[in-house]
Amino acid sequence: MLSWLQFRRPRTNSSGKKPPSKDLDGSGKNVLNIPILTISESDNWEVSSSSTMKYWQFVDWEKMEPKSALNYQKILQSDCKQLKSMARAGFWSTSHTLRAKAYHHIIHGISCRSVTPDREIYQQLSEKLFGKKKTSTHPFPEYMENGAIPMYCLSKTGVNSVRKILLCIAAHFPDITHCPVLPALVSLLLHFSEDEAECFHNVCRLIAYNDPDKRYIDQTFLAHRASCMTFRDLANKYCHGAHKLIATSNQSLFDIYSDWIMWIFGAGLPFEYAIRVLDVFLLEGYKVLYRVALVLLSLYKGSVPSTPSHIANIRQDIMSFVGNISCHITVDKLLEKAFSIRLFSRKEINLLLSANMSALLQKGISIHQKRMSVHLAVDLDNFSSSIVTGQEMRMVWSWIPERFALFQPIMLFTTSEHGRSLTSFYSQVEGSEPTVLLLKTEDEEVCGAFLSSDWSERNKGGGKGLSFFGTGECFVFTLCPEMERYEWAILHQPKIAKETHIHSSPHLKPPPALATEVPPPVTLAGPGGTPQDPSYLTVPFSVPSEGPPPEPAPRKPPKHPFPASMFMAGGTERIIIGGGGGQALCIAADLLNGWTEHCDTFQNPPLCRDSFRIQCLEAWGIQNSL
Repeated sequence: MLSWLQFRRPRTNSSGKKPPSKDLDGSGKNVLNIPILTISESDNWEVSSSSTMKYWQFVDWEKMEPKSALNYQKILQSDCKQLKSMARAGFWSTSHTLRAKAYHHIIHGISCRSVTPDREIYQQLSEKLFGKKKTSTHPFPEYMENGAIPMYCLSKTGVNSVRKILLCIAAHFPDITHCPVLPALVSLLLHFSEDEAECFHNVCRLIAYNDPDKRYIDQTFLAHRASCMTFRDLANKYCHGAHKLIATSNQSLFDIYSDWIMWIFGAGLPFEYAIRVLDVFLLEGYKVLYRVALVLLSLYKGSVPSTPSHIANIRQDIMSFVGNISCHITVDKLLEKAFSIRLFSRKEINLLLSANMSALLQKGISIHQKRMSVHLAVDLDNFSSSIVTGQEMRMVWSWIPERFALFQPIMLFTTSEHGRSLTSFYSQVEGSEPTVLLLKTEDEEVCGAFLSSDWSERNKGGGKGLSFFGTGECFVFTLCPEMERYEWAILHQPKIAKETHIHSSPHLKPPPALATEVPPPVTLAGPGGTPQDPSYLTVPFSVPSEGPPPEPAPRKPPKHPFPASMFMAGGTERIIIGGGGGQALCIAADLLNGWTEHCDTFQNPPLCRDSFRIQCLEAWGIQNSL
């Protein structure tokens, strides 16, 4: 078998020679486990292949595999929900022919555009592109990333067929400008296709799907990059340990998370694992890939020593780990873990994806862009703060939602320049959404908060005391002596989250005992004000009227899920972050004194010494949201 080789569009130097190819980290070493065929623009490759080969045309399949034939009848008689259960359990994984027939049945049940390329179109495209030549020098399609074609269990003839199909897809779908996963999908489906034409038709149905409840293939750099950002957001929520490991390294989060889908299809999972994921993917769409990738990331973190400083290249190390996944977990257990994750709903994921796409558009990525030609990673090398280092701010930036992390932090307020006045604080931060609050105590402890809503929202309470506002994306954190983040506790309590979402509907009012006045709901927004899912909205709650900050009261158990949704509040005497049974942060109007304690909203311990004096306080905004 061929070893992994990088397949790139060749460049020539002044001497006319091609430069040596390099792998992901530029070292020239191969770390990927699935063999691929390396073909450059000048290579000749065989065109005539198995275009007319049909693997079951000579036998009576029902006599050859009577049990599989009976199972196929069960597949035909099953509805979508039953088919999903079958796919997760590996119902058709024991027979090659049964899986081929199952794929044919499932793919032809996908809702897609009325005019979808068929066998006849493939024959026409193939004849137009290749004619009757026995060899071809066609370059790989531009939508392929580095031109890698995974071989899996294909012969050289099979790989040539994959290339033909990819070129025909490029000819028929010129709007596909970036799709690095497509070669792997074509390779996998060709294992279970009668011939090239059937494989082409099946892939085209995945490309031309129009089911609003599913996604299959990202077809532009904009969509692909938004998917990578969405996975990073999910990893930030569901794989906190692995995300922290990546963020604390000196390696690019952008590059590492850009590989996520290739962990599954292409460069990562071995064939017997990738094909089981494909079984479910065809029925359930993109969300399955997020689930599997989150499990892979979590398993990788579990395999890393407690002091991972010796890992020179995490990106390469993850890919190597995934390629050897059989040493760590069976495919059945992998899928079991994937479907045990209480992931966001498909609607919420799609809203997050849309918000990330909007942020990319603001960053300058167009829908027609073929490859990355703008700088998407935030540069913190020249970052300057009196409270945190660039590395510490990198950690904070890794925690915030990806649609904001695209943009540079910009200083809005600092006590060293704007003085110690809450009025001055409000005047500097109002109009900015979101903001990051940082403070250093006189004991050199550092903590802060990510605040998703504009501080001007505090004025919508009608002047009848402080009212909490904000959204479920708010969180508090510590940076020194330890780095830790505390999110909205409801995110980790699905039953309460469901109840809170119901009660926080704009059409329902909270009990009078919990709020004296309910201002209009606050909507999540992207850097340019993109509206977000109303299920994240929270109902504001009143806090005691203005006056000197009282001493922290003993924590009381919440009587209702509402108190776990108290994110931020501000008045003339103090600002409060986190409420319910206590306050995560309370800062007095002089911006000199404050306290911290456990609160139900974030389920945090005190973020520093209970009562503290502030050495310095800063507020940071997102450059593109100002």
